[in-house]
Amino acid sequence: MRLVRVAVPVLLSVALLVGCSSGSTPAPKSGSASVTIQNFAYHPQVLTVTAGTTVTWTNQDTAQHTVTADAGSGGFSSALLSQGQTFRHTFTRPGTYQYYCEVHTSMRGTIIVK
Repeated sequence: MRLVRVAVPVLLSVALLVGCSSGSTPAPKSGSASVTIQNFAYHPQVLTVTAGTTVTWTNQDTAQHTVTADAGSGGFSSALLSQGQTFRHTFTRPGTYQYYCEVHTSMRGTIIVK
């Protein structure tokens, strides 16, 4: 009888943690996210966020870089960022936003806004 008293609450707890109700995962809340510029690349190269999220890019390289949206990708652009400097942009609309470094055009990144 004691095993039943312990097993039932444990099984109910596991069921609640697994999410038996609908099987869907709630979307993360908007807030902030970070991209590091290091070794002549954006890390992560692709970042998925929710609408309303402010993304902060931080340059960790000794070389200067920019964060510049491709044509049709929202029109955001930073000044030249020296080591330790940051650039912030808030993404308010769902879509895919591609960007690059104006100094090193092979450096590319993507923000996906849900």
